[in-house]
Amino acid sequence: MPLSSEQQAEIAAQRSETHTTMRATAPGMEKHLYTAYPVLDHGFVRVVDYMGDDEAICQAARVSYGRGTKSVQNDEGLIRYLMRHWHSTPFEMCEIKLHVKLPVFVARQWIRHRTANVNEYSARYSILDREFYIPAPDALNAQSVINNQGRGEVLEGEEAQRVLKYLTEDAMRAYDHYEEMISQDGQQGLARELARMNLPANIYTQWYWKVDLHNLLHFLRLRADAHAQYEIRVYADEICKLVADWVPFAFKAFEDYRMGGATLSAGALDVVRRMLKGEEVTQENSGMSKGEWREFQGILG
Repeated sequence: MPLSSEQQAEIAAQRSETHTTMRATAPGMEKHLYTAYPVLDHGFVRVVDYMGDDEAICQAARVSYGRGTKSVQNDEGLIRYLMRHWHSTPFEMCEIKLHVKLPVFVARQWIRHRTANVNEYSARYSILDREFYIPAPDALNAQSVINNQGRGEVLEGEEAQRVLKYLTEDAMRAYDHYEEMISQDGQQGLARELARMNLPANIYTQWYWKVDLHNLLHFLRLRADAHAQYEIRVYADEICKLVADWVPFAFKAFEDYRMGGATLSAGALDVVRRMLKGEEVTQENSGMSKGEWREFQGILG
């Protein structure tokens, strides 16, 4: 279970409370507040707080002349214009604070996005739970033969069973030793800040992560991509569902222009123009490297 009974009771209590406010709220996000959505085997994502909505994005973009002849259609069109032309500042007017429970190795990849405010569970002060990420059998892959940071075919049979056995037994053994080292039963007990270094990278941690919408969308563009590592992609996919309900106009524009769109280099655009004129273009006469040509072919499908 990703949530303890105490955490579930706390969330139920938070969701039972209502408050009168004069600030703008997003009905789509209100329904998600505090709810923990499971990710992986012990993880979750939940919204703790948020600020702004689609209208806040438009309000920031129109700050020089006020509401004017604003309408819902104008709002959507304006947001699509902002997204299309990479006008990012208005999207920074919206913020979200998430409570995330995730494996340490995913957290270390996630923290590379340095445009957020983070407060992580302290293993110097508190004792970490005996919870580890153990991949499902269909998430055990061999090393890719064409991508040094990617996955290849799924492991099968005895090899897969052996890997799962090692992951589980090594994690449990490390935690057993962790508990023994910090125990004060008949000994002084090692300091928690030292004992934690023996724990594996698949143990779970938690943090509060606050980020503005512009930087969140940048995170999602990279981490919800099909090429992202599975273990962080499933978190990004869950966050995408929340953002789609929070700022539907902005998320739709993001899907169209960022997730579903493509950026072409000057050389690639020249190749497209030549193709439209009926010219036969190959990698050899395109001016592209083999890698660039392969990526270009991937864009064209």
